[in-house]
Amino acid sequence: MPAEPRQDLRIEVALSPAFHDCDAMQVVWHGHYFKYLEIARCALLQRFDYDYPQMQASGFMWPIVDTRVKYIRPLRYMQALRVSARITEWENRLKMEYEIRDEGSGEVLTRAHTLQVAVDAASGEMLYQCPPVLWERLGVPAP
Repeated sequence: MPAEPRQDLRIEVALSPAFHDCDAMQVVWHGHYFKYLEIARCALLQRFDYDYPQMQASGFMWPIVDTRVKYIRPLRYMQALRVSARITEWENRLKMEYEIRDEGSGEVLTRAHTLQVAVDAASGEMLYQCPPVLWERLGVPAP
């Protein structure tokens, strides 16, 4: 039986799409979904005091190198949403999985994931294993 995922590696944020995020039909333009994922990602990283400013201060950049989004149902103007982010990999890359749900019904509207890799800020070289600072901040054992 697989172990239950650690609950502290997951966060959920509430938001409602603004008018300027929508097209003429009051549907959120697909490119704005990335902004909603970023809001959840930053909230989760802040929990561990390892958001982008702390990443940079630790000597690493963490560019996103891959993003996948499955648009299941449209998001609409002022719709109450819950956006969850969960860290699922941290050994060789930082992988986060996301769901955007309708707050009222709980229906899953979007699923996504992002992959980030550690890059040494001084040399610009990509690391093939995440730096120990990530594991320390997350409170997970080093591989």
